[in-house]
Amino acid sequence: MSYQSRIWFLIILDSFIVLSTIFFSQKLINPNLQTLTIPIFISSISLLLGHHLFSFIYKLYKKAWEYASIGELISIFKVITYTIIVTGFVQLLVQKQVDYRILTITWMIHLLLIGGSRFFWRIYRDTYLKHPMNKKRTLIVGAGSAGTMVARQLLHNHDTELLPVAFIDDNLNKQKLDILGVPVIGGVKQIEQLTKEYNIDNIVIAIPSLNKKQLNQIFNECAKTSAKTQMIPMLEDLMTGKVSVNQFRDVQVEDLLGRETVELDMTSINDYVTNKVVLVTGAGGSIGSEICRQISKFKPKTMVLLGHGENSIYSIEMELKEAFKDTEIDIITEIADLQDYEKLMNVMTIYQPNVVYHAAAHKHVPLMERSPEEAVKNNIIGTKNIAEAASIHGVETFVMISTDKAVNPTSVMGSTKRLAEMLIQHFDQISSTKFVAVRFGNVLGSRGSVIPLFKKQIQKGGPVTVTHPDMVRYFMTIPEASRLVIQAGALAKGGEIFVLDMGEPVKIVNLAKNLIKLSGNNIDDIGIEFTGMRPGEKLFEELLKKEEVNEDQIYPKIYIGKTSALYIEEIEYIINNFRSLERDHLRKILVDLANERVPFQEKLVSV
Repeated sequence: MSYQSRIWFLIILDSFIVLSTIFFSQKLINPNLQTLTIPIFISSISLLLGHHLFSFIYKLYKKAWEYASIGELISIFKVITYTIIVTGFVQLLVQKQVDYRILTITWMIHLLLIGGSRFFWRIYRDTYLKHPMNKKRTLIVGAGSAGTMVARQLLHNHDTELLPVAFIDDNLNKQKLDILGVPVIGGVKQIEQLTKEYNIDNIVIAIPSLNKKQLNQIFNECAKTSAKTQMIPMLEDLMTGKVSVNQFRDVQVEDLLGRETVELDMTSINDYVTNKVVLVTGAGGSIGSEICRQISKFKPKTMVLLGHGENSIYSIEMELKEAFKDTEIDIITEIADLQDYEKLMNVMTIYQPNVVYHAAAHKHVPLMERSPEEAVKNNIIGTKNIAEAASIHGVETFVMISTDKAVNPTSVMGSTKRLAEMLIQHFDQISSTKFVAVRFGNVLGSRGSVIPLFKKQIQKGGPVTVTHPDMVRYFMTIPEASRLVIQAGALAKGGEIFVLDMGEPVKIVNLAKNLIKLSGNNIDDIGIEFTGMRPGEKLFEELLKKEEVNEDQIYPKIYIGKTSALYIEEIEYIINNFRSLERDHLRKILVDLANERVPFQEKLVSV
């Protein structure tokens, strides 16, 4: 039925109801009434005109009655009550008296018939057009306002494949109650048992304010079942209107492993970034590109994207130019190798950056074990080149991205990053530029990380390969890692190694199990295979050595490590001689120096 046809249908239906109510009221009061009197005619006209007037005022003809609820019932009550009041005034003016009995009965019948006609379609729809047999039986976790909204949406939307059959909530006051006809059957700890009893196909987590720990607890219970688990969007997305409460999404590993967000000190970041020239090395990488996205929000004057891979640099350039096309940010790209000192000096001369974020590095542990000389070239020499160029050209703040693998390193990658940290701290001592480093653990979803590998293995049918059942790692999301780097620049006084409180480390085998479950597969079907630890790997990572630990937080969740010894002469020796050293010997020298095993010079003499 078209919109116009629908309105005319309701007008005609209401006109018939209004005229019928006054007639039935008169017959109830005066059963012997046979003819239409003038007072009855005037009252009928008044009721009819008043009803249509107030119906248009309260938009009674524009409401979708298949979704009628308390709000619509209140509108009907107002329309009918005001109509009766107007009719009473008309009677008073024309007849000099008000027939209260007639009007009261008319009001009651009017309310019953108009309300009944409107709610009839909803009752019919919910009773006879309801719940096709092929719908998936759904358990809603959370019987609060969000869970109630989810249930209402699913009950009223007959195009959805989900049918809510029960709520789960730890609030004892809600248990054993019915909400919209859906029972609250128990708490989170009973999810596994109740899923079997109620033959649940889908679970929807409907608590938008959950923190990571609470979500983990609920998901772990859901993971014990065979039901598919989804969740409603996060609270901030609902509040900003980005998504609605019924836009379910699959639970992502980032939801389970990410930390609670550290809020930025916007004022301090604005002071050193806004309207400044910012250069990012490794701008096409996972962290570098996210730093570019985050920094662009603070409206720097110029963003210089420097990287070695033209495809990745082109990609982030196009993305930023599209995202910030309405701003005056000048986005510039430079294809350069960090080992090309003259090129770096030229870039610094041309753009005169105020801030440098150094995100370029070789980070793959097994690959660097096989090619330690490449790790020296990129992670040590590259860092030295860009740091020296920044110092000479008077850069205000230089922030280097480091890793937890630089603490007590057993790998070439971790060792070269620790030596790069030493270079940064050394440059801070001899330069007017503020040099700092930022350490964090593994980044969810970054290139070469374990999660994309696991996902590919799951897509191929398994098995998922884990090096050791006891291996644990710290994890954080790419946006948070980038925010930490930006905040570190604002906090920098010079020479610090900033470390984020990463929370609890995660067992890699548990991560693998969660990813298998999140993909909708069974752990036994995919399988987990332990392959043994690779060269340079450790069972666990550390964020600070014992002698570096500083108990005080400089910012919520951010610590500063104490400065340890710097071996600059030894690093210079490696830079000058690494090409002539055998790989095994170079590997040993790097790890020994990064771990401050002395006397280092004697070992060099014996080479």
